[in-house]
Amino acid sequence: MDLWVTFIGTAASVPTAARGTAATLIARGGEQRQLLRSGLGLVELDQILITHLHGDHYLGLPGLLKTYGLRGRTRPVHLAGPRGLAKLLEVLRPVIGRTPFPLEVTELGPGGVPWRSDGARIEAFATSHGVPSVGYALIEEDRPGMFDVAAARALGVPAGPMFGRLQRGETVEVEGGTVRPEQVLGEARRGRRLVLTGDSEPCAGTVQAAHGADLLVHEATFCEDERDRARETHHSTAREAAEVAATAGVGLLALTHISSRFMPRDIREEARAVFAETVVPRDFDQVELPFAERGAPVFHPGGARRDGGQDGDAASAGPDSVA
Repeated sequence: MDLWVTFIGTAASVPTAARGTAATLIARGGEQRQLLRSGLGLVELDQILITHLHGDHYLGLPGLLKTYGLRGRTRPVHLAGPRGLAKLLEVLRPVIGRTPFPLEVTELGPGGVPWRSDGARIEAFATSHGVPSVGYALIEEDRPGMFDVAAARALGVPAGPMFGRLQRGETVEVEGGTVRPEQVLGEARRGRRLVLTGDSEPCAGTVQAAHGADLLVHEATFCEDERDRARETHHSTAREAAEVAATAGVGLLALTHISSRFMPRDIREEARAVFAETVVPRDFDQVELPFAERGAPVFHPGGARRDGGQDGDAASAGPDSVA
């Protein structure tokens, strides 16, 4: 099953000509990936996750929801975020207006699960940003090991439904005895883990949630020369984000929420001095997350919609979604 991350916006609080404010799209399964590759426009999101209630992370909601209404959407939109989200939606209701689709709002804290489906879940974890805030981890369950057809046949299992039952972890009875799943299955294949912090200074909650993750998307608003400012505003430096990635042992670190005061190459170099597997995406760059047995995460500068493109760390000068 495909798992893609698209960086819809990568700037800090103020957008620039090259970067929109921070937002990340998670697409698991082929349908949304094909839509993204086609360049057809707005993706029909089912789940929108808010990390905290600063304006640059929610002010796009009214326009998005109104657009869905104008397009005649009837499928529900699930909106989840930290404490205070329900009150915020009441305040925004006159702007949003009446929607022709159900708008389901859930407030959650660390450990909350806003989405669960098909062997995977999204779980909130504690972050540190001076206001109620959470990050999100997409966690897939481990999958059964590879099925050994030859071993099954040698044990007397006939081809057909019993193969499927063994693959699902069930024991089957055959002529002459019992066959258990562990006799015909290899080692379990671990599921993928994707972690997004939203705005946060370095914290234990992120290290714990990101332990062994395939991809950590961490903010890096500042460089080390403004570390005091980072502490004052409860943000992270590129070095600090890299230290979190190294401690957690992640496969790939993607740095977002980049202040316009810093060149992406400076953010990249500071982080890579600590954690080599770091990228600094531009808007609409993508990361593909294959299953572990098929290889490491793949960074696609410019997105998978087209071939080539420049290194995403060298930005120009000038579903689920997480904001």
